[in-house]
Amino acid sequence: MTAHTAAPLTGTRVIDLATLFAGPLCATMLGDFGAEVIKVEHPSKPDPSRGHGPTKDGVGLWWKLLGRNKRNLTLDLSGPGGRDILLRLAADTDVIIENFRPGTLERWGLGWEELHAVNPRLVLARVTGFGQFGPYAHRPGFGTLAEAMSGFAAITGEPDGPPTLPPFGLADSIAAIATAFAVMTALTARERTGEGQVVDMAIIEPILTVLGPQPLWYDQLGYVQPRTGNRSRNNAPRNTYRTSDGQWVAVSTSAQSIAERVMHLVGRAELIDEPWFAAGTTRADHSDELDEAVGNWIARHTRDDAISAFEKAEAAIAPIHDIRDVMEDPQYRALDSITEVDDPELGPLRMQNVLFRLSGTPGAIRWAGRPHGADTEEILTGLGLTGAEISALRAERVL
Repeated sequence: MTAHTAAPLTGTRVIDLATLFAGPLCATMLGDFGAEVIKVEHPSKPDPSRGHGPTKDGVGLWWKLLGRNKRNLTLDLSGPGGRDILLRLAADTDVIIENFRPGTLERWGLGWEELHAVNPRLVLARVTGFGQFGPYAHRPGFGTLAEAMSGFAAITGEPDGPPTLPPFGLADSIAAIATAFAVMTALTARERTGEGQVVDMAIIEPILTVLGPQPLWYDQLGYVQPRTGNRSRNNAPRNTYRTSDGQWVAVSTSAQSIAERVMHLVGRAELIDEPWFAAGTTRADHSDELDEAVGNWIARHTRDDAISAFEKAEAAIAPIHDIRDVMEDPQYRALDSITEVDDPELGPLRMQNVLFRLSGTPGAIRWAGRPHGADTEEILTGLGLTGAEISALRAERVL
């Protein structure tokens, strides 16, 4: 199928007022599929992600990913000059994404009532740690707290070890994807009603969904899922195993047929006849025995040989990659999952591609994150401001 010239969100304007990390990542995803995204940053306090993690030549690399496909405007929203410009922008905008503590925009005269008054079709996505109401609403909220509160940390780690937090923004990233879905849902509803609405996204909630049926288990059975390391209480064998050349692989047997194939492959077909082998949950009760059978076989083979044998047996296995392996993996290469982007500041950059492929109107990375305030004059000129007016705003430190 031939791709159309316009990306699916071409003509949709998004203003990104958010920082660290769920809100901005949502805006990035919308920009990847054609939305015009204007990133608003404080004139003297750039987005903190510009300074997160490693830098090259003084340029933050995380920002190059998070800021891609966004134009950059500096604006102090806390004063009347910044307020007026944002309201002028909002009048011709489809989506605003913000993650200030509840009440902050209202204090600046930029709450839902004011925004809705200038543009009844506007969708306002509010992304906070705990949502817009409730006893925790005014607490500072980060993804780490969601990973702790949701039950994720409680089930992650070895049985005799402490609860374990992920070393990356897991809850933020899940919330970003959920917010993008929520925004598109609100925009679709607007086509029917003609009215925009508020999206209230609490980062503590989407991660609950991806954790599965824990609330149901507890509600109906009083069951509390424990920490099981790399094992599962739902099937076995399911673990990581070390190969003869010191590499690691992961094996999963979520399907009964796969579990049986693995046992044939590792020379322990007699275990299939055990009554407990007939279901994943009862196999999980015999994880020690199954891990020993699979682990001993894998320990006698190199990683490549083990993967090849599993592939021939139509059993499920994958190498444990670090980022060096990811960059060279032939499947990721085939999918162009890591793609190259030309950047005026740093030259060619390799980063994650857009989140999914569309056959007719695909997304694209048009540029990586741009310098602080790089598009301020162009954006304000587009609003009708004169050079003298822009200079006056700079003198007042609004920009």
